[in-house]
Amino acid sequence: MAENSHVDAAPGPEAMRQAMADYVRALHQAYLDAVDTLPPAERARLPLVAADRVTVAAVGVRMLHVVATVEALPSPRGPEVQVDDALDDLSWSLRFFDPVVIPELSLLDESATPDYDGVRAALGVRTVVYHLAVPPGGSLTAHHALHAGTGLAHSHASAARDFEALRAHAPGREALVDEMRGASVAGLPRTQVLLARAIAPGLDTLQLDPPTDPADTRRLLLQYLRSP
Repeated sequence: MAENSHVDAAPGPEAMRQAMADYVRALHQAYLDAVDTLPPAERARLPLVAADRVTVAAVGVRMLHVVATVEALPSPRGPEVQVDDALDDLSWSLRFFDPVVIPELSLLDESATPDYDGVRAALGVRTVVYHLAVPPGGSLTAHHALHAGTGLAHSHASAARDFEALRAHAPGREALVDEMRGASVAGLPRTQVLLARAIAPGLDTLQLDPPTDPADTRRLLLQYLRSP
C-alpha cells in the first residue's frame, strides 16, 4: 500500500517545473527542426527565430497556459521562479505564474474554455509568439511538444509566405501589409480584418465580430488581390 501511495502521489513543484522546462525545450527543438530546411532569410524572419530572447510564461489557472513573448518582464521577485535555457541561437527564460504570484489570475473563469485574453491581460503582454493551453490532467509529454512545435512552425512559415505574397500584390500599400503582420504577431484578429479592408476596400467577405480567422483573412485578401 505504501508503494502504491507513493506512485499515485502528485508530483511536487520542482518536478512540475522540470516537466514544463523539458516540454518547452522539446517544443522549441521541434520548431527549429521543422524550419531547418527553409531558405536562411525566410527562416530568420520567423517570430521565434528572429527574437533576440524569448520569455515563456507558464501560467497556472484551471488550464495550464504556455505563453511566449518577446516583451521584457521585470526580474523575478518573492516566490517567482525563472529557468534559463537555449538551443542554437534561440534562448529563452521560463517563468512560472499562478494566483499567488498574480492575484488577478484567481478571477478568471475557465470552467468552459481557456481564457486566453484574460491570461495575457494578467501578464500585461501584448505581443505573443505563441500561446498554448493544456487542460487539467493534460500531459506535458515530448510527443505533445513535438506536435505543438511542428504545428507552430508550419503556421508561422505559412503566415510569413502569405505576408510576402501580400506585399508583392499590394504595391503602394506595403506599409499596411507590414502593420497587418505586426497585428498577426500581437494576436489581434480584428485589427487584421480592418487592415485587410484598408488594403482592399472592395473586399466585403471579412467579418469583424466575431472576427474572421486570421489565416482565412490572409487567404481571402490574397485571392482578392490576385483576381483580375
